[in-house]
Amino acid sequence: MPVITLPDGSQRTYDRPVTVGQVAADIGAGLARAAVAGRVDEKLVDTSFPIDTDARLAVVTDKDPDGLEVVRHSTAHLLAHAVKTLYPEAQVTIGPVIGDGFYYDFAYAPGFTPDDLKRIEDKMRELARQDIQVAREVVGRDQAIAFFEAQGEAYKAEIIRDLPEGETISLYRQGDFVDLCRGPHVPATGRLKHFKLMRLAGAYWRGDSRNPMLQRVYGTAFASREALDEHLKHLEEAERRDHRRIGRALDLFHVQEEAPGMIFWHDRGLRIYRAIEQYIRQLLQAHGYQEVRTPLIMDKSLWERSGHWDKFADGMFTTSSEKREYAVKPMNCPGHVQIFNQGLKSYRDLPLRLAEFGSCHRNEPSGTLHGLLRLRNFVQDDAHIFCAEADIQSEVSAFIDLLYRVYADFGFREVLVKLSTRPEQRVGSDALWDKAEAALTEALTAKGLAFDLQPGEGAFYGPKIEFALKDSLARVWQCGTVQVDFAMPERLGASFVAADGRKAVPVMLHRAILGSLERFIGILIEEHAGALPLWLAPVQAVVLPIAERHGVVARGVEEGLRAAGWRVESDLRNEKIGFKIREHTLQKVPYLLVVGDREAEQGTISVRTREGTDLGGMSVGALTAQVGAALAGPGRVEG
Repeated sequence: MPVITLPDGSQRTYDRPVTVGQVAADIGAGLARAAVAGRVDEKLVDTSFPIDTDARLAVVTDKDPDGLEVVRHSTAHLLAHAVKTLYPEAQVTIGPVIGDGFYYDFAYAPGFTPDDLKRIEDKMRELARQDIQVAREVVGRDQAIAFFEAQGEAYKAEIIRDLPEGETISLYRQGDFVDLCRGPHVPATGRLKHFKLMRLAGAYWRGDSRNPMLQRVYGTAFASREALDEHLKHLEEAERRDHRRIGRALDLFHVQEEAPGMIFWHDRGLRIYRAIEQYIRQLLQAHGYQEVRTPLIMDKSLWERSGHWDKFADGMFTTSSEKREYAVKPMNCPGHVQIFNQGLKSYRDLPLRLAEFGSCHRNEPSGTLHGLLRLRNFVQDDAHIFCAEADIQSEVSAFIDLLYRVYADFGFREVLVKLSTRPEQRVGSDALWDKAEAALTEALTAKGLAFDLQPGEGAFYGPKIEFALKDSLARVWQCGTVQVDFAMPERLGASFVAADGRKAVPVMLHRAILGSLERFIGILIEEHAGALPLWLAPVQAVVLPIAERHGVVARGVEEGLRAAGWRVESDLRNEKIGFKIREHTLQKVPYLLVVGDREAEQGTISVRTREGTDLGGMSVGALTAQVGAALAGPGRVEG
């Protein structure tokens, strides 16, 4: 007689085994209709799951986060069902839930087209309307392999062969479609109503470029039509803000096949890059950092001693010369230790803060590359602080203050903080990891910062605090980080003379604020939809003569503005002024300065903003005074 304890503490007693769905029906018909799964003693299960012993039960609906994930996973299977119905020769592989949706990979030689996508979605809706029951069956390994091989599903058979011995193998059947899955799934396809297929992509089987290329179909699903519509509007806005599209339109940068994952910066894009770099450089100088530069390529033996070779060899580019093997640096830390090691250091030299705009290369899989946001070559605003153990708290605290100032200067007010602790594969003793984790925890607590814990997500050499920004579309971007490292300085022979005359090993704090400059610029472009703040705009003003006879005056205005520190251009083309204004508005130029007969006579300019506001006539000096600090940007005066 199982006794079922519900989340409110009430209990129900049964004289026989009972399913999750039956308990939901006993509670109420509405709950039974809404139930998509159950949580039995914290394990997520199907509504058909039998309970034959005392247990705690929570009925899960699509309003619950777990329930929405079940809906999305089930919709991925509905997608596979539709594909197999329309294209029987296609093989199904895997179909997980991701982010706000799901995907399913198929082996289909002809390949799907956008027209196929609509046809598949229509078939999914037809199958959903049929309200086909979904049933789970546990089978043996050999039986499952034989079943899928008989169906011509070689990929499914391979998946099963690679499962660990003793793994439960479950199949889910809906009508004539059967798929391999752990589950759980909705009880019937009729529960799947609010979905949409989004796009097609290519993907290698199991993410390995040596394997066959598959066709990936992305989709999304929600609990309500309103939520789905809101999500689609959100995606439309994200598309409008896509930094790759804006980068082309504003002539900022490009990528090409001959250098995958590497950026060709154009003049205007590099102006943004340099403005950010100079802003960070001035702040670092004011906060006691020394700027250094280390070699791009260093001997493999250094990377072996630092521990990077064992951990990251597959992600490193290598080269050789004169029978020596070298690695192109994926990070800057070993090089900074080499600078620290030059000359005898004492406790009076600490903390020593070494900063570098370091160009790094990482052999990221081609399928993960994404404009400025995921690259193989990028520059980090990287720094390493060598300090005594007693200085960890003050140095981490000062770094956090600096980081929050930078984010505020760029307009980001909401910062999410996470503490990542020791991973399974790591260097250094547990005692050192205890110290490092405690130091970061105490620093966050002292600052009064709320943080989420990420067990096992630390770097191989030390725990870390991650700082992520939330943008205007509520997207989260992980940018800054600080890590406490007791291990690498010792591995690379770093030492200093302590106050008592003994030789000691410094603690090394790895820290970055923006992370990758390229990635941060991509985030900024999308945050502002290309209309960057005045101090970052690649062209801050454009002078627009109404007629050819005003060209000389326009040139004089341009020279005056440039002398006042503006990034300014003149458009002397023989085009109508309305055309010029529209074009430069689309180019997101903050100020459009019109010069005609009246302005030429009065020695003024007619000022218009990219938002369309007419500020009237004024002198170059008056305009510069009016924009003031917005032109110079933050961080120019005090440290």
